[in-house]
Amino acid sequence: MSISDLRKPEWLKIKLNTNEQYTGLKKMMREKKLHTVCEEARCPNIHECWAVRKTATFMILGSVCTRACRFCAVQTGLPSELDWEEPERVAESVEQMGLKHVVITAVARDDLKDGGAKVFAETVRAVRRRNPFCTIEVLPSDLNGEYDNLKTLMDTRPDILNHNIETVKRLSPQVRARATYERSLEFLRRAKLMNATIPTKSSIMIGLGETKEEIMETMDDLRANNVEIMTIGQYLQPTKRHLMVQKYWSPEEFEELKNIALSKGFSHCEAGPLVRSSYHADEQVRAAKANA
Repeated sequence: MSISDLRKPEWLKIKLNTNEQYTGLKKMMREKKLHTVCEEARCPNIHECWAVRKTATFMILGSVCTRACRFCAVQTGLPSELDWEEPERVAESVEQMGLKHVVITAVARDDLKDGGAKVFAETVRAVRRRNPFCTIEVLPSDLNGEYDNLKTLMDTRPDILNHNIETVKRLSPQVRARATYERSLEFLRRAKLMNATIPTKSSIMIGLGETKEEIMETMDDLRANNVEIMTIGQYLQPTKRHLMVQKYWSPEEFEELKNIALSKGFSHCEAGPLVRSSYHADEQVRAAKANA
C-alpha cells in the first residue's frame, strides 16, 4: 500500500458537539473580530474544547502568517497593520467566557522588527488586568530569534511559556519555514535563563516520517534545555497541498512515548492521536505548579 492510500484509523474519529456553548463562542469571536487557532489551524479538538471544556486558544496579530510551513493550515501572505485594540478585545472575551486558563498564540510576524512581541505583551497585561485569577499560557513564534523580543514577552511573567519545536531535527528543514530546530531550542533555553520560575513547554507532531529514536532524541534535546512540559500528537494533513501523512501512530505507541517522556524527567506529558499543543492546557498549568 502506498503512502497516498493511508486511511484514517478508527481512533481518529471525532465526536462533534455543536451545543449552545459552542455556537455562542463562535458568535462572540466573530462579533469581536477575533481569531482562534482552533479554527484557523483546523484543530480536531475544537468541539470538545469549545462545547465541553469551555476553553479556547486566541490567535493574535491577525490571521495571516508570514511563514509558509508545510504542515500548517493558517493563511500565508502579507499581514495587515497592527490592531492595538485587539489586546483589550481578547481580555474582554476571556472575562465573558469566565476562563480560568487562557492560551494566547499568534501568527509569525517576520515583517515586524519585534516579531509582534509588544502586542503579545500588551495582550497578556490586558487579560491579567481584567482577569486577575486567570492563568495565562503564551505560545509565540521564535520572534525572529531576537533576545530583546523574548524579554519583552517574558517580562509580563506568563504562567507558562510554550514554544513548539514541531518535529525532529532531521525533518525540520522540510517541515518548517524560516524557523530552525536549533533556534527553537535556543529560544526555550533563553526563556528559562530569563526566569527560571516560569515553566516551559514544547510540542511535536509525529507521522511525518520520523523514527522512535529521533523522537527520543528530541525529548533529550528539550530536557537538555530545561523544558518541563511536552505534548505529542498525530500530524493530520490539512489539505492536499500540505505534507502527506507517512504513518498513523497507534494509541498504544503514544502511551509508550508518554511514559518515555516522563522517565526522562518531564513533569507532564500529553501524548495521543488528537493531542495538540494547547490540549488540556488547564491541566498542564496545574501540574506544573504542583511540581514547582
